[in-house]
Amino acid sequence: METRKFTVEMEVNGEMVDVEILAGETLLHVLRNKLGLTGAKPGCLNGDCGACTVMVGELPFKSCIMLGVEAAGHKITTVEGLRDTPIQRAFIEHFAFQCGYCTPGFIINCHSLLQNHSNPSKETIKSWLSSNICRCTSYQEIDEAVMSVINSK
Repeated sequence: METRKFTVEMEVNGEMVDVEILAGETLLHVLRNKLGLTGAKPGCLNGDCGACTVMVGELPFKSCIMLGVEAAGHKITTVEGLRDTPIQRAFIEHFAFQCGYCTPGFIINCHSLLQNHSNPSKETIKSWLSSNICRCTSYQEIDEAVMSVINSK
């Protein structure tokens, strides 16, 4: 049986890329193993933990459950593309991480939240952040980081 390969064009962190993808490869695999962008982390590999979160357009997606071919023609933003953003600085200033494994997914999710909701309610923040898991329990610091960006506007 022949494995199908596709050449896919997508915008990743502001740069157009062409990448050869096998039909069943996830976007997480493509980003990490073909494009060398290792910020999105393999965690549960079934969409539960959020360590692999990237933005597709303006919304967060779990890259472990999205096929690479589905990203064709889309704008993908990884944590590497958010260098020195307000939310990234806030995570550092508020110590919103411990081991750091979940941090890239949380930063992407928080950035997307703030792009889509300029002044989100506490309920909206809680709802958006519920899709990511921190096993080190940095939730209070993450909430403080998000609130500091909102309050600085």
